[in-house]
Amino acid sequence: MDTPTPRTSASAPARRSVLRAAAAAALTGPALTALGGTSAAAAATRATPPPDLEGVTLKVLCNTPHLSMYKNVLAPAWQQSTGGTLAATAVDYTQLADRIIQDVRSGTGEFDCFDYYYYMLGSIADAGALVDLTRWIDTQPDLDTGDFLKSVHDPYTVYRGRRYGLPYDGDQHLIFYNTELFGTYGLRPPRTWDEYDACARTITEGGGGAYYGAVVTGRPDPMVLGPAFVNRLVGYGGDLVDRSGRPTLTTDAALAAAQHLVDIAPYALPTPTETGLGTATDAFMAGQVALVETWTGVAQRAADPALSKIVGKWGVTALPLGGRTTRRRTPLNGGYGLGVSAAAKNRDAALAFIKWVTGADEMLAETTQKNSAIDPNRTSVLDSAAYAANTPVAASLIRAGLKGTPMVWPHGPADPGNLQRLVDQLALAIEGRQSAAAALRNAQAAWTP
Repeated sequence: MDTPTPRTSASAPARRSVLRAAAAAALTGPALTALGGTSAAAAATRATPPPDLEGVTLKVLCNTPHLSMYKNVLAPAWQQSTGGTLAATAVDYTQLADRIIQDVRSGTGEFDCFDYYYYMLGSIADAGALVDLTRWIDTQPDLDTGDFLKSVHDPYTVYRGRRYGLPYDGDQHLIFYNTELFGTYGLRPPRTWDEYDACARTITEGGGGAYYGAVVTGRPDPMVLGPAFVNRLVGYGGDLVDRSGRPTLTTDAALAAAQHLVDIAPYALPTPTETGLGTATDAFMAGQVALVETWTGVAQRAADPALSKIVGKWGVTALPLGGRTTRRRTPLNGGYGLGVSAAAKNRDAALAFIKWVTGADEMLAETTQKNSAIDPNRTSVLDSAAYAANTPVAASLIRAGLKGTPMVWPHGPADPGNLQRLVDQLALAIEGRQSAAAALRNAQAAWTP
């Protein structure tokens, strides 16, 4: 991770004044009522004088891949801008929702802000762990909400018509491929899942165990096997649920997607159902596999000689299409929002922070850090020359994906459990313990509305 973008000491007082004013505005009038205030008199008292963030310790709970950004980039910048301390704690994504809910419901209130996966939003909001920010956002015109990418703004922050956060990290998947291996076998980047199969089979058979054509992230976890299935599902023109939230797992598109995972497994890095995200990325950057479908941040890591053995030997392309599908959609695999804890001890500082950190200036600084795990949340950042220069090979594909019409994962209270049951069934099919059709029937039957 690079050192933080320099902030001169001369600019710090001005930046602190802006942030203090933002925090003060956050607690005036109707916005205070939305955040638990009780009277106009209380609003006037809280708004004057502006809250002083100097000396305040703001605590954030985040997912592990984001910790480096918080510690090495955001914390120094926040301290210089406000005089306050930003303390981030990271947990594995599998523990994130439970930790958030427990922190609030237990009364501990250790954290002021939560950095949450969007597919967990319904379960977190339904548990009462997040502050409803709908009215506060309406009082913050300088948030420039029109600049947030339409593809992620509502999916990452809205639950049952109320907004519980601001969009932070606009994740999507692309196909990365090893150009050296593709050249050895005279192959082209796959445009369809059938072409993907052919490439993987050719390279695996030619590799004799020294390298493999593909890697399938098949560990039965919603954020591991889930994207692998969804990438194929979208490619074949399918969805996880219909407009009413009912599962659509027994469609032809869903069956084609599940069957593809079963059929590609023999030509993938062993063993798919034990392969997680880190294993897949490491194998690709070591030159051990020719194809990997993963998050766009790999574009920066694969180009870094300190991390990658394939510098200058890789390319990237869009997710393949399948069957007769001609319309490409971006599946929103992952992605984060930033919300304020309902038990926050420093709510004014938390509001100021989420406004600052999701703003165009800070997001541009974050997305252009070396090996950044943060992707654009705003149109102005996505379209900037600086972002394109930092991600030159993949920038046009990233722009096309985030400006498209996305396939949004369901994110109601029951959906983390629904997705877990789906991947459990798919893993059994990949292992040959049941058919792809049986896996989908079982997952459909177990889906809770």
